[in-house]
Amino acid sequence: MRYDLVIFDNDGVLVDSEPISNRLLAAYLSELGHPTSYEESIRDYMGSAMHRIHELVLERTGQRLPDDFDDIFHSRVFAAFERELQPVAGITGVLEKLAADEVPYCVASSGSHERIRVGHRTTGLDQWFEETRIFSSQDVGRGKPAPDLFLYAAERMGVAPERCVVVEDSPLGVQAAVAAGMDVYGFTAMTPPTRLAQATQLFSGMGELADLLV
Repeated sequence: MRYDLVIFDNDGVLVDSEPISNRLLAAYLSELGHPTSYEESIRDYMGSAMHRIHELVLERTGQRLPDDFDDIFHSRVFAAFERELQPVAGITGVLEKLAADEVPYCVASSGSHERIRVGHRTTGLDQWFEETRIFSSQDVGRGKPAPDLFLYAAERMGVAPERCVVVEDSPLGVQAAVAAGMDVYGFTAMTPPTRLAQATQLFSGMGELADLLV
């Protein structure tokens, strides 16, 4: 094994949540008077912590999102997760191989602990991620593209950054991994490869990932 720790992003890498959450985010922002298409939501907000959505809207419009924006958005997302959410195709096989080979792994997500847990419980991935393997932007001061979250996860897992590899599908996540001094494999299922150009290597299907890790 080339690495001592595999750090997974969550949304779009473990759970196939990006189409759901960006569809709902675009609709909610439009409802609030900030017209946003699904494609624009993917481009601008995919991989973001919630605070970055607030910051971008304020920067672009001079208007603050409502105080209850996060709560309402998450309630809509969680309800949709219960109806629609699936694990990313092939990820269970990757986790099975890592477990069989006794390779340490964890998740480091821009999403809240509650969002991670709801997604994992709904898709059955909770069996692979006990609390000690779950890290959220809530745990650090700055979300991606700052390196803080990945460095925090590595520290908590007891592994030096240069011995870690990150699996990411967003430009913000790739930037964060590079800033943390970690290798990063960019998953191009939803993101054009050109937007993940900083990644150590790109792959388009989870079937390729296990081979890249060895």
